[in-house]
Amino acid sequence: MTTQSIQKQIHIGNYDFPRWYLTLGVVFLAQMLSAVGFSVIFPFLPLYVTDLGSSFGLSIELMAGLVISAQGFTMMIASPIWGAVADRYGRKLMVMRAMFGGTIIMLLMGFARTGEELILLRAIQGMITGTMSANNALVASEVPRERIGFAMGTLQVGLWAGIAVGPLIGGVLADAFGYGMPFIVTSAMLFISGILVWLFVNEEFEPQEQKQPINFWSDWQHVIGAQGVCSLYLIRFTVTVGRMFIIPIAPLFVVALLADAANGQNTYAGLVIAVSSATATFSGVILGRMGDRFGHRQILIGSAIAGVLFFIPQTFVANVWQLLFLQGLSGIAAGGLITAPSALLAQYTEHGEEGSVYGLDNAVIAGARAAAPLGGAIIAMIFGLRGTFMATAILFALVVILAFRVLPNDQIPDASV
Repeated sequence: MTTQSIQKQIHIGNYDFPRWYLTLGVVFLAQMLSAVGFSVIFPFLPLYVTDLGSSFGLSIELMAGLVISAQGFTMMIASPIWGAVADRYGRKLMVMRAMFGGTIIMLLMGFARTGEELILLRAIQGMITGTMSANNALVASEVPRERIGFAMGTLQVGLWAGIAVGPLIGGVLADAFGYGMPFIVTSAMLFISGILVWLFVNEEFEPQEQKQPINFWSDWQHVIGAQGVCSLYLIRFTVTVGRMFIIPIAPLFVVALLADAANGQNTYAGLVIAVSSATATFSGVILGRMGDRFGHRQILIGSAIAGVLFFIPQTFVANVWQLLFLQGLSGIAAGGLITAPSALLAQYTEHGEEGSVYGLDNAVIAGARAAAPLGGAIIAMIFGLRGTFMATAILFALVVILAFRVLPNDQIPDASV
């Protein structure tokens, strides 16, 4: 980050603000809108593909699995490539590519004619979107390093706020207008997000001539070779797997806890996910600011310890209210487990390679999301539904050990700038 870019000011009324305030605010809003859009469609994707049916005689179970995993698999491959391109041609351009590309592909999904078409479009979505990593790279390249925790926490607020309200909106739209309407609404939200970034974000991009032409492998090797980065990607993978273990299990566990209750099962199942998302929304920005002052490595370790302590009791809950309370506490820990690695990645790496850094990060997250549901299902089959919560606690304990032993201490600069 150059001194010139940090000191750039914008004038609003009678006040002057650093230019990165505007960038962060606009990207925050774009992040929230895109998160609402993508989470609008996620809960009923298996139902939509079932409704469309197969033109090749594929089983409903197979298509329901493919419509979820196809996007994660292709995103895992494409994200590092787009990240390296961002370091050559600008991170704002990559945000716009993800937003406007998503606009087109989501609109097409709303008019899919068969389950196979929807699965193919989901695979294409993974190749051309990746809004979260593009947003992270843009903000990391514009925000001063001493404020990176606050910035990443702010983006997380936008992400989780969108995830918290999106499924409810999607359910209402699908019930009222059919499965196609949520995709059209998502397309509109992505288009608005892209327009906001295009009009109001002024990236001071300085291409590094010595990196021409693009050499993806060289860029990735340089990022992974930085001290602490490879270990941090392993921690990111472990955290994401742990958090995603319970996603397919939670509805089944809620039904088991409610026993013979005739009503409210779907509502409680949604609340289990929503309550952790809500608390993660608020804890992310708070823990991010604390990391700027006291060190993000310490926040990561403390959040992982809290995750262990909050997930172990969930193995033994007797009713759904206990589960909801503990999930809320777990969400507080999740805020630090998500924000701290993002901030540490910026500190461990050089300015100018944010695209590659967060492209690889998004690939790690996508791979974890693809692997976790299957792993959670296997654990539930062997150890029962309660075993998935203990497995998550064990993974978070592993994060504590890794962070203590292999992560270097992060620099704690003067945050008064």
